[in-house]
Amino acid sequence: MSGVENLFIGRAGHLYVMSELLIRGWNTAIPEVDIGDDIFVVKDSDGELKKVQVKTASLKSGKSIKSCQFKISLKQLRLSAPVSLYYIFVMRDDDVWMKPLIVKQDYLLDYYQSFRLGSVYKDSLTLRFSIKDQKITSSDIELTKYWGFIRIFQF
Repeated sequence: MSGVENLFIGRAGHLYVMSELLIRGWNTAIPEVDIGDDIFVVKDSDGELKKVQVKTASLKSGKSIKSCQFKISLKQLRLSAPVSLYYIFVMRDDDVWMKPLIVKQDYLLDYYQSFRLGSVYKDSLTLRFSIKDQKITSSDIELTKYWGFIRIFQF
């Protein structure tokens, strides 16, 4: 996929996530300057604030398995902040959005540090997700419980 195509699918992923958050009663905003947080999310009824980092990829199909990969900044993953950051991994399968994988930053950091999730190159962590039989894994770690909007922000 070319750089321009990546920009289009990346933006489409952001807008998909924003529309799903809006329909669930969360207000969304894109920061004017992107220094790592893609979307600010607010529950207007009580002022609860979350930050979101969206990563988008197209799935590749094998015989019985689908897969994709994402790169995330280790610096961002390790950064401690008072407002919770959520990584939302959005996958597109042909012409259909798959349900996203939503993992809170501190959970993802724990998987990386404790269970060797992903592979590191320079200051990036590459996560390769595999989907088979309605289960999603990365580095032989099952992450299915984080899969889908139904559990969004309920950690």
